[in-house]
Amino acid sequence: MKFPENTKAYLQGAAVGAIALAIVGFSWGGWVTGGTATKNAGVAANDAVVAVLAPICVERFRGQADAVTKVADLTTASSWDRGNVVEKSGFATMPGSKTANTDVARACAEILTKPVAPKT
Repeated sequence: MKFPENTKAYLQGAAVGAIALAIVGFSWGGWVTGGTATKNAGVAANDAVVAVLAPICVERFRGQADAVTKVADLTTASSWDRGNVVEKSGFATMPGSKTANTDVARACAEILTKPVAPKT
């Protein structure tokens, strides 16, 4: 079997083109591996769950009889410990769950301690 004279050059060009395409695709084209896509999907799902459950936690926390005092206590707690305070209160534990979701507790504490803008 006889190959054309430039076959080696064509194959080298194809290999260099494929490598360049892969570099451009993964760097700037937004391509990801299956593992990265799975990880990103898990993070997005967790973020969505937190976004839905944090307001429920806030309403439950504010529904206590001494909510004003509890929010004031939460505000005086150190910023890194606020999630633990909400978690220990039990309001970050959703119905049907035995344990509190730490991400929900942190988001709930962040919402509760955020300064309220004055109404104009």
